[in-house]
Amino acid sequence: MKALISVDMEGISGIVHPTETNPDRYDYERGRALMTAEANSAIAGVLDAEPTAEVWVIDAHGPFRNMLPEQLDRRARLVRGKPRPLGMLGGLDERTDAVLLVGYHARAGRGPAVLAHTMNDGILDVRVAGRSMGEIGLNAAMAGHLDVPVVLLSGDDSACAEARELVPSVVTVAVKQALGQGAAVALHPEEARERLRRAAAEAITLRAQILPLRLAGPLEVEVDLAAPFMVDLAALVPGVARGEGGRTVTFSATDFAEAYRLVLLLAQLATVQPG
Repeated sequence: MKALISVDMEGISGIVHPTETNPDRYDYERGRALMTAEANSAIAGVLDAEPTAEVWVIDAHGPFRNMLPEQLDRRARLVRGKPRPLGMLGGLDERTDAVLLVGYHARAGRGPAVLAHTMNDGILDVRVAGRSMGEIGLNAAMAGHLDVPVVLLSGDDSACAEARELVPSVVTVAVKQALGQGAAVALHPEEARERLRRAAAEAITLRAQILPLRLAGPLEVEVDLAAPFMVDLAALVPGVARGEGGRTVTFSATDFAEAYRLVLLLAQLATVQPG
């Protein structure tokens, strides 16, 4: 079997502040070490359940160059760097049997939740067929488009609740309890890793019982952007139109894969600085 482990940073145990997640900040080296260690726990859990599994680990935070390759379990393949097809799910294909989301965070606007956002600070909300979706929902639905289930999610308690709302049978590991955007009660990193390893093995064992998140097209998508000039840029993309108010753009997609790719493009446009 092929298992894909997508690893973000904000939902790692012990991490609560941007100084721990941004490469130009003083505590980033600690954050990336914690991230690599939790990835290793998930790899070990997958291989506990399926010793012959092919495991791909996807560096899915910020620049996609965070995990320390030399410290990663040598039994896994590492996907890193950007831009790349499917962003946080780089490496996902029809051969994939299960997706595990490690270190994920809640969507923008949900709280209390540690470092909650959707893609970046330039996006305030993404609504697919009227339903608000953050990175958890968008990635679960992209995997579901290829009939692949998301079988595990780890992060704070808010992220875990968000995952269960979308995929009720998903295995979750709450490595911290959110007190706010920048505060949490966290498990000791070693305890979090032990729980994650057990949960990853359980999730792989149960994967046939966990249904993929499928959203049939055509789909209407709305994206709320943080600044009017971002709307000006987005409206230059063929098929994207201004919505109601000064912050929203809309588009129609024939299927979720098309919607996902265009949301990724809009997320990149949302990082552009004015003038």
